[in-house]
Parts: sequence; C-alpha cells; structure tokens
Amino acid sequence: MRTVKVDLGDKSYDIIIGHNLKQQIIDFVQSRKFSRKALLITDTNIEPLYGAKIQSVLNEAGLDVKIAVIPAGEQSKSLSCAETLYTQAIEHGLDRKSPIIALGGGVVGDLAGFIAATFMRGVPFIQMPTSLLAQVDSSVGGKVAVNHALGKNLIGAFYQPQAVFMDLDMMHSLPQREIATGLGEVVKYGYIYDKDFYQYLLDHKDEILHLQSEAISHVIARSCEIKADVVSQDEKEAGLRAILNFGHTLAHAIEKETQYKKYNHGEAVAIGMVGAAKISAKLGMIDEKIVTDMEKLLELLNLPQKAQGCTAEKIYADIFHDKKTVNGTVNWVLLQDIGKVCITKDVPETVVKEAIAEILA
Repeated sequence: MRTVKVDLGDKSYDIIIGHNLKQQIIDFVQSRKFSRKALLITDTNIEPLYGAKIQSVLNEAGLDVKIAVIPAGEQSKSLSCAETLYTQAIEHGLDRKSPIIALGGGVVGDLAGFIAATFMRGVPFIQMPTSLLAQVDSSVGGKVAVNHALGKNLIGAFYQPQAVFMDLDMMHSLPQREIATGLGEVVKYGYIYDKDFYQYLLDHKDEILHLQSEAISHVIARSCEIKADVVSQDEKEAGLRAILNFGHTLAHAIEKETQYKKYNHGEAVAIGMVGAAKISAKLGMIDEKIVTDMEKLLELLNLPQKAQGCTAEKIYADIFHDKKTVNGTVNWVLLQDIGKVCITKDVPETVVKEAIAEILA
C-alpha cells in the first residue's frame, strides 16, 4: 500500500493506493464524526461490479448507505442529473454531516463532488475512483463540476474530498480502451513536470499497458504525487495549477464537437497535447522532434493523435468558451522542453489555426 498526502492545511487529505482496502475504509469512516445516513453515487457500469461490495463495507463501518445509480457517460454530468441526486439525498435523510461517496470514473467523481459541495452548502465527500483516468486526474485536487450545453465543466467548485481510496483490484475489470484513456493524463505529467517520469513511461510501456502491479502502482502514485504537489502550491488555479491544463483547451473543444461520445477524455487530451506541442514548435519553443516523439509515444499507448468528426472553424470558436479563457484571450499551456511548460497569451491566430488543421483527420 502507498499513501500520497495532499497538503492543503486544514483541508489536507490522504490518497490511499493498494489492494483490498476494506479495512482502511472502515478505519477511516469510524475515525470521523459522520452522520449515519450516507449516499453512494455510482453508475450503471460500476454498480453491478462493485456497488454491493462497497455498500457492505460502508455498512460494516456503521453507515446506512443508499446507492444512487446514474447512467454511465459524460451526459450524466448535468444539472438535471444533479437535481435527481439531490432528491435522493433528501429522501434518504442526509444531513450536513452525512458523507457522499463517489464510486466510479471521472464523471461520477465530478458529479458526486458537485453534489457534496452544494448539498446543504457542503457535506463530507469521499472519492473511490475505479478508472485509471479518475485515479490519476479527476479524483485528486478538488475540482468538481457539471457541464453546460455551451461548454464542459463550466458550473462547479473547488471542493476537496476527505480521503481518496484507490483499490487496484478494481482495475482488472477495465477495458483496454479505459486503460489507454487514463494514460493520456499520465503522459501529461511527464511532459509538464517530470522528465524522468516521461522516460519511465517509455521504458515500461508494456508492463503499464498490462497493468503489472509494480509498474501501474508506480505510475498512479507518481501521477498523484505530481498533481498533489501542484495543487498544494496552488489549490484554486491562481497560477501554477494551470499547467495541469496542458492539452485541455483543444481537448475540451474536441469533446464538445463530438458530443462527448466519440472520444474519452484522455483520448481528447492526447490529441490536444499534440496540438499544443505543434503550437510550441511553430513558435520556436521546442524542436519538431519532440512533437514527432510525442506522437510515437501516444501511438504506442493506443492513444489517438488526430481527431475525426470536427471542423477547424468550430474547434477554433469553441476554445473561446473554455473556462481558461479570460477577456476573450486564451491562456495556452505550451512546451519549453520535456518536463517544462509555460503559460502564455501571445499566440497568433494563424498559428493556432494551423495547429488545429494539423490535428484533424
């Protein structure tokens, strides 16, 4: 078992990574002054696999748990779905000390966190991410949100969980595509923060893809360490934390243009990183070889490098609806080297449009 601490003063919490975390979950719940009523939010993919098991663990810890099941998929990150969950929380009798537990991938975590942040002005929140993507990204750092028809994650908050439990045994039910989509965010950490980690991914790609315990444990723990370090320095994205958005401006536009159906988030991030790297190269910040090497690595990890079903004009228009755009100016996270990025507003329109054209199939 490995533990990564997210150091945020009185909002600090631990990320517990390991196999069979039943006792750790029970000990944690019993150490807190939670009310007895609790809401376990999961989706139609995860509930048949792990819903009853986790409900039983939480019952053993002393909680009266209602399971709320949402349809799997990005479409559930909506205000209408949130309203349904509020109703279930009220009907089950949750109060201000009742914990809400997210069991699932990033959609479940983002939505459940949004419910926890807003129900009765904030109730305890616990993350139990089941996908690689959620483990290395959305479950860490406290960003919770729902989508709007005009853009992704536009309605949300910063709301930290009280603990994150990552049971690696749950990963064996993941389809190969879900492993790849998680690796989209994993690769990002190497590019923005840690050149040695980037090299580790190159050297151990086969073990990682096959979820070999030592390799995948290291990948998850190191990804969480990097994100925790960044979040600890800049919880609410006043500066440094924005580097975590590398590839995301274009990724969110690609997701929107394909109705959140064609690409998983990590796949869109992979394409978005290629776009950001191309912009970096066009501005003379990096050598073109870094871009081609990125494309090769993404291909080895079963990730796309070009987007289908999009038009350059719509992608360009969508980037101005991204929440990282301020006063009509896009804050681009660009590469200076492997392991080093910068944030800049000074990117000519022609360069952006050229890069977008090159990442569309």
